[in-house]
Parts: sequence; structure tokens; C-alpha cells
Amino acid sequence: MSGLKNSPFGKRLRASQQETDDSTPRRNRPRINSVFGVSPAGSATPSLDSRPTTSSDSSGGPDSPVDPPRVARDYGDRFVPSRDTGDMRTSYHLMEQEPSTPSKKNRIIPSESDALKEQANALFSSILHTEVTPPSPHRPSSPTRPPVASTSAAPPSTPTRRRLFAYSSPSRSNPSTPSRRLDTPTDEAYSMSPVRAQSRQLLESPRRQLRSVCKTPYRVLDAPELAEDFYLNLVDWSSTNVLGVGLGSCVYLWTAHNAAVSKLCDLAESRDTISSVSWVQKGSTLAVGTLSGTLHVYDASTLQLIRTYPQAHGQRIGAIAWNAHILSSGSRDRMVHHRDVREADTRPFKRCQGHKQEVCGLKWSGDGGPSSANLASGGNDNKVCIWDLRGSRRAAAGLPNAGRPVPGTSSGDDAGAGDIPLWKFHEHTAAVKALAWDPHVSGVLATGGGTQDKHIRFWNTGTGTMLNELDTGSQVCNLIWSLTSHELVSTHGFSSTTAQNQICIWKYPTLNMVASLTGHTNRVLYLAMSPDGETIVTGAGDETLRFWNAFPKKESSEREKDSRLDYGKLIR
Repeated sequence: MSGLKNSPFGKRLRASQQETDDSTPRRNRPRINSVFGVSPAGSATPSLDSRPTTSSDSSGGPDSPVDPPRVARDYGDRFVPSRDTGDMRTSYHLMEQEPSTPSKKNRIIPSESDALKEQANALFSSILHTEVTPPSPHRPSSPTRPPVASTSAAPPSTPTRRRLFAYSSPSRSNPSTPSRRLDTPTDEAYSMSPVRAQSRQLLESPRRQLRSVCKTPYRVLDAPELAEDFYLNLVDWSSTNVLGVGLGSCVYLWTAHNAAVSKLCDLAESRDTISSVSWVQKGSTLAVGTLSGTLHVYDASTLQLIRTYPQAHGQRIGAIAWNAHILSSGSRDRMVHHRDVREADTRPFKRCQGHKQEVCGLKWSGDGGPSSANLASGGNDNKVCIWDLRGSRRAAAGLPNAGRPVPGTSSGDDAGAGDIPLWKFHEHTAAVKALAWDPHVSGVLATGGGTQDKHIRFWNTGTGTMLNELDTGSQVCNLIWSLTSHELVSTHGFSSTTAQNQICIWKYPTLNMVASLTGHTNRVLYLAMSPDGETIVTGAGDETLRFWNAFPKKESSEREKDSRLDYGKLIR
């Protein structure tokens, strides 16, 4: 039989058997070989020998050839999805615009963007959505089957002669009919635009004009020995258009209209250093605080010292605020003192203690008029206190952020007015130096936190609630509101992103960014605004003062505009 295997007959027999196996499905193959009448006995290819196979003669001759393992063949071509059956509108909305839970490292800080770019991106996304998604087909509503009262004993109804199909000529009132569609001159088939009519409507629709802000300062002044200390306030702009700057032991005055510089004082003889400066709301009086805790009051018009409060505080005075003739000062000794500059007594008529660490921010509400009743103080203990020296108290002391009795003072009826904070906010997680009252909405206060907080929070001091908050991604050093528009300026320092030492302008209450100004190489620790509200000046540890045209001119009212019919102006 071994010779029969290698004979031409055996080869032809094996070839025919292989063709039979390929043409016959594996599931329908017979278990018994039809030619030799023997079972395959567990082998893949039936043996050509009719004798039973034993272990003794398995090595007597050459083994029968074994077919290689069969591989499943895929006769299909590449899978190309058909877009006709897909729902492009649903697929567009399911697209992920951003990760659902972005990490802090990949968080995009709004200070990197610009308002013009954001508006252009929003317009592009709207047009892309209109072009990618097909128009919504107007499908007829599916017919509803009338309800049947009872089907248990209802006899079969006789079919009516109502027509199943209704034929009618196309109506002229339906322009979507293919025969009447091309009769419309404004049809998309005649349009030369590469986009649809909806996209053209978006492009041609009027958009809100965003004002452009110059990104470079129009003036840069050197400020040698300008301290890089977060807790100091060394720059302020007066209502008479004079800028006061504390440099080392000296205070210099820069007049805006003629750029003249004059030295107001020099404390080198007393070996003291300037720690804060503040102008009165209306006038030329300047208050100067020092590291030793001394408080000086100068008349800038005559460059004369009006009076001195020796040992006004036990430690340095980092914050000063005016309310008409009331001079308030905050110190590292955790106290806030109020003095009336008209009185001869140097002792304060009111002492307030609401912070457990240094007081680094003070701001009175209003411009020194009758509405200036509340004082906001920020401290290194991450707290914000609202004071009312008139003695106003909340009836419900159990509300959140309720004022607490001050240690060392009685909480009874004999407690002095303003001894207890009207409100105390605990939401910040870093030192609060930046404070700004909204000049457009009464009772709205903006506060900014330090490096560990990076948030700007807005408060309603009437109800003691937080209105909104903004994560800037950077240390908030200063805040100031615009006088000509409802916008807020913030200066920043240490940052968790690539952008740092920037000046940001925010639109309120949407909190969208209007512009981001850069140029300082160190933390922007000082900020002041010109009396006309158009220019801001920033100071940093790089010992420079930069002037920016940040806001437009204030629009004059109808009464202030000159009229040709006003003949009274022609009278000499």
C-alpha cells in the first residue's frame, strides 16, 4: 500500500479528495469515506491504507500528508460607512467639546483668551454646526388609530368605499414641492454663496461691537526702590490729577497734565520707610503710613505737613482709607483705627478688631458723601469684614456669616456702634488685599484672594450673600471698578499657568474678559485710576509704573451737550 500512495493514481485520488473537501461545507461532510468505506478515525485526512492503524507499523512507511490548518477567508472589501443612514445632527451634538472632568493642570484660564477671539470662535462654531448638519426634514405626522370601545363582541365592520390613495395637483402655496421649488428667485439653487442661507444670515446679522483696548502702555516711568511687598499700598491717584508714589523713605508727586515731579517728604532722618499712601476723595490732602506705625497727613498743594499721629499703631500701617474727614487705618497689629482729622486729639475715636492677622486692605463705600456708610476690611487671616460705624445691626444673628462679638468688648446694649462687624465672609482661602466697591450698583463688593485662592468673589452687603465668583488662575493683587463702564480691572501675580503678572479687564456681570494686558516682569502689586476714569496706572516689583488707556471717555448726557438753541451762552 505504501507504493500505491506515491503512484500517479494515488496522487490523483488525493487531489480529487481535496477538491471535494473544499467544495463541500464542513458541516455537511459525511463521517464515512465514500470511496474506501472507512472511518477517518480521528485524523483530519483519511488514510489510504485499509488496514487498521497500530502503533507498531506507524513507523513502517511514510506518513500520509496532513492538510495545513484552514484559515477563515474574508472576501469583503474595506468597510466604508454610509452617511445616508447616519444622523449627522445627533452625531454633531454628541461630539465632546472638552473633557467632562478637566484636571487642574489642563484647566484653561480665561486670562489666556481675548474677547474678540471668543466671539469669532462662537460664530465659527455656529456656522460649522449649520453647514455640517442637514436641514431638519419636514416629516408628516403619523396617522393615529381611533380607539375601539370593545373588541370582545364587536362584529366585523363592512368596508367603506373610501379611497386609500388621494391624488391632487401640486399646490402653489407649498414652495417645497419639487415642481414649484425652482420658481422662487431666492432659492438655494440659484445662490452663488458657498454656504447655506442660515449661515449667510448668521454672517450678515449685526453683532455686538467689542471695544478694542491698546495692549501697550502709552507711558512708562521708572520707580526705583518701589517695594515688592504684597501687603503694602504705595500708589494712589488724587481727584486733582496728581499721582502719589511711595519709594523707600520718600513720597513723590507726579502731576499728570505737565509730568512734573516733586518730592513731598523724606523720612530718612527718622530712619522710617513708607508703607502706604492714600488721597482724600476730594481735595489735595494725602495720608502717609510708615513701617513704625506713624501716620502723617500732608497738604500736597503746599507740600506742607498738616499733622502727625505718632504711634498711631503698634506696627506698620499697610492700608489707609478716607471717608470725607474720617481717616481709617489698618495695621499689622490687627486693629482698624478711625480718626477725625478735624479734632485736635490724636487718639482714635473708634477701634475695631475683627481680624486675627494683619489688616492689608481697607475701602470705604461711595465717594465720601452721605452714602459712604460701610467699610470693607481684608486681612491676612483670609477674612473679609464689613463695618458700619453708624451702629446698624442685623436682627437675625443666626444667619450665615453673622458678626461675632469682638473679644474685649461687651456684647450687651452698652457696646459701642461698629464694634461688631456687620458681616464676616470666610470663603477666601488666602489673604484678601484687593477690595473694590461697585460705583454703579449700591452694596456690591468685589474681593480678591491671594496665591492659594486666586478667586474674585462678588458680595451683596445688604443681604450678606455671595453673588458670583471667578477663578482667575493667578494671585489677585488689586481690584478697581471702571467709572465709565460696568467693568472691573484686576492685577495679578503668582500664577498656576503660563500667564502671570497680567492686568485683566472683566465685563460685569457676565465676567467675560474684555482684554488682557501684559508688560510687567514682576507681580503687579499696585493699581490706581485717573479721576476721569480713562487711564489706569500699575506698579510692580520691576520698579516701573505703566500707564494704560483702558477705558473709553465718559459719554456726556443730553443736558451736558451743547445746543444751538441755547442763546444764553451767546450773552457776554
